[in-house]
Formats: sequence, C-alpha cells, structure tokens
Amino acid sequence: MTHQPSEHTGAPPGYDPRAFPPFAVTVDLAVLTVRAARLHVLLVRRGEAPHRGAWALPGGFVRPDESAGAAARRELAEETGLSGSTVRHLHLEQLRTYSEPDRDPRMRVVSVAYAALLPDLPEPRGGGDAAHARWTPREDAAPLAFDHERILADAHERVSAKLEYTCLATGFCPAEFTLGELRQVYETVWGVPLDPPNFRRKVLATPGFVEAVEGPPRRTGGRGKPAALYRAGPASALHPPLLRPEGRRP
Repeated sequence: MTHQPSEHTGAPPGYDPRAFPPFAVTVDLAVLTVRAARLHVLLVRRGEAPHRGAWALPGGFVRPDESAGAAARRELAEETGLSGSTVRHLHLEQLRTYSEPDRDPRMRVVSVAYAALLPDLPEPRGGGDAAHARWTPREDAAPLAFDHERILADAHERVSAKLEYTCLATGFCPAEFTLGELRQVYETVWGVPLDPPNFRRKVLATPGFVEAVEGPPRRTGGRGKPAALYRAGPASALHPPLLRPEGRRP
C-alpha cells in the first residue's frame, strides 16, 4: 500500500520526526597557502565556548536555508574578513565528513570539512564568533580545538596527493608567476627539494599546465637573469602525473 504525503508536511502518515534524536551540521575549513616558503593554515581564535580562547579552523553551523558549500563560503568571509570576491574565487573542495559522537561537547554535531587553497594574502581579521584570525605555519598549528588537527592533517594529505595528478598547484600562485615560484609550492607542500631543471622540463612538457605571459621577465631577487612569467593554463589534470619523491608524505 502506498502512503499519500501529508498535505502540510510532505511526510507519510504515521511518520514522526521527533522519534529521531536531533543533531546539528557544521562546516570546517582547512585553508592553506604558501608564505615565505612555508605552508600556512588559516586559524581563528574562538571567542565563545566551548574551547573559548583556543585556536581552531574557521567554520560554523549550516543554516536551514543553505547548502554546506554556501555555509563554508559564508563562514570563511565572516570569520576572516576576506572579501566576497576572494572567497568566491578560491579553490574550495569538500574533504570528508566527521561524525564521531563526542567530537563536540555541546551536542551531536556532524561536520562537513572543506579544503581551500589561495595565494598569499595579508593577515585576515576575526569576525563572527572568532576573536582573531591569523596565518600560522602548518607545523606550528597545534593544539587545535575539537578534532581540527585531524581535519588539517587530512587536508594536507589530500592537497599533497592532488598536486601529483592535477594542476592544483597554480591555486597557490598569483595570477602571474615564475616556474621557480611554482616549484616552491611543490617543495613547500611536499616538504622536499626538487631538481629545478627536471621540474621545469616536466612542467613545460605537460600540455595546458602553464602558459607563457608576453612581456618582460621578472627579477626574483637572486643573482641570475630575470625569470620568464607564466599563468595557469586550461588543463585541469596532469598527463603524465608529477609524482612525489618516493616515500615522501606530509
């Protein structure tokens, strides 16, 4: 027998949503960038309980009228002061769901975590329930509130792996960059030096990875000749992949 939906709720007769324990849904964001040749993560100091005063990843509760992705971008803008334009254009991808029953002391909270990448930006400002926001070197980002150290570790590994087979590394770079700056992204995220000539050969041999920028080269601060400038190309995947040196994992 087929149940007809209720006129007011859309639920079949006899369905009682109160029979199921309520829980909240939040978003947490591991936002990464490369600053001064070090991998940094965006942290906020919590201005409210629980873990008041502790450092944490940006995030917050998903509102009834928004998706998790919309909530992630809203929370990032509110808690860091990043402009709407910056938030709309940064690379943001869903990482995984964290649902351990005791991960939040307030109630049962399920978090949808995201990894975000962006070029180096000035220090952000806190907002919302965040008292302060700052860029922190990845290796110094502990202790963190809730299970955010686990989320950050998972995000670092996800990004490290995706650098091997996608063009994601250009998301850490400004609009125009040198191949040395692009190589520094790989070296910083992977934590290992790469051979410059070999890296250059692989990048330029990959169709659509980068495109040369017309105009004069740019000095990079060294004693050598000015370096040519490139921008991100149209490709999204690397063929062949640019693999990490054997055994290197963050």
